Amino acid sequence: MAANLTGLDAKIYYNAGSYASPTWTEIANVKDVTPSLEATDIAVANRSASGWTEHIQGLKDGEVSFSVDWDTAAAGFSNLKDAFFDSSDLEMLILDGPETTSGQEGLRATMQVLSFTRNEPLEDVLTVDVTVKPTPNSDANPEWYTS
Repeated sequence: MAANLTGLDAKIYYNAGSYASPTWTEIANVKDVTPSLEATDIAVANRSASGWTEHIQGLKDGEVSFSVDWDTAAAGFSNLKDAFFDSSDLEMLILDGPETTSGQEGLRATMQVLSFTRNEPLEDVLTVDVTVKPTPNSDANPEWYTS
């Protein structure tokens, strides 16, 4: 993988197929995608650490936030909007490059749209700020995916 990737190289997809046989469809009119992954901090304090509190990683959590142009004719936009208003799941893949290129990495997870905020700037296009977070899926847990 090239060392100088840009945000323009990255891709975000939703699955139009099944989990076992995905059909990744790019949401092309997104900008400023921010996958945020973190784990809880579990403090381990006991006498064996010579007065230090040590730390171990607990449960992982994640969210992906991004903006998408308001385009009701675009399938990706419609799927995000419908997932929000229907409280339905949407499997997503957030990669550092095209899914069809071997070696691309990123988060694969079934998500729910938890925020769908429309922006109406006076001198710019309408956009929606979207936040998605992993939700339970009997097929698989969230995973770090490599194409």
